[in-house]
Amino acid sequence: MTNYTLGNTVLEYRKSKGYSIREFSEITGLSTSLLSQLERGLANPSLHALKAIAKALNVPLFTLFINDVDHESLIVRKEERKKIYRANNKHIVYDILTPDFMKANVEILMMDLNAKSQTTESYYKHNKEEIAIVMKGTAHVVLEDQEYVLREGDVIRIPPYLKHKFKNNTDEIVNVLFVLTSPSYAQKNKQE
Repeated sequence: MTNYTLGNTVLEYRKSKGYSIREFSEITGLSTSLLSQLERGLANPSLHALKAIAKALNVPLFTLFINDVDHESLIVRKEERKKIYRANNKHIVYDILTPDFMKANVEILMMDLNAKSQTTESYYKHNKEEIAIVMKGTAHVVLEDQEYVLREGDVIRIPPYLKHKFKNNTDEIVNVLFVLTSPSYAQKNKQE
């Protein structure tokens, strides 16, 4: 892991905004001495100071810590993927592809839908926006009560709260990649 500190991150963000340390001090309400020590890795700022810095830089607070993360934790190896099984677990399996060191605004899942099966008898309906990409095979997607055929490479966007399910009418496994927004992100976009 690179020796990259919170101070380096603050310094880079400040410079990218074009602020001198004195200007940044005025915007944050923090002393130039504290900011200088922080950027050089000589001070441990309080939560209040970090919130002021994030607000002044117009970035979420957690982004100030991203470079302090072991970059290996950003990778999910195929053999380390977590799996989600449906209740009857013989028809559908999801692999979770999103690294889980920190919560992201998206969740990525890979679904294997067995032959002559469907994701659910009824419908899914949730507060997440969803993108589905058919990676292998031919799937049928039912939106409300309308059914559509999706072939390999086809992509569908499913808005939040839309009733939907996937079906596999073939004798082969269908593989679908899903990208879902987190509920708070979907809700925010719905309001905009």
